[in-house]
Amino acid sequence: MKQFLLFIGALAALAIILASLGPLIMLAVGIWLLYLVYRQFTRTDSAGGKIGWLIVGLLVLAFITPHLPALIGVAAAYGLYLVYRSWKKEEPEPEDDPFTNFEKQWKQLQ
Repeated sequence: MKQFLLFIGALAALAIILASLGPLIMLAVGIWLLYLVYRQFTRTDSAGGKIGWLIVGLLVLAFITPHLPALIGVAAAYGLYLVYRSWKKEEPEPEDDPFTNFEKQWKQLQ
């Protein structure tokens, strides 16, 4: 039953990721552009250049703002990772239980 619920959770997370793939790409491009503008802003020495890069940065920020719901897709990707990690987790074998090993060793000693 646990495997079935993990499978359903993985399908739901995958559907959310695929639905928000376009906004995710645009958000990544916008954040990359904002990083480039920030680097140019910090390298510029003139006040006019800093004002120009500030205006460009505000325009890029206005470009990014409508794509913020794509963060739901990032959360779904993290959820998919958690499902994958939980799926791969192996249950300990009964032989690895320290109490059963103790019982076996105790019987060997007697």
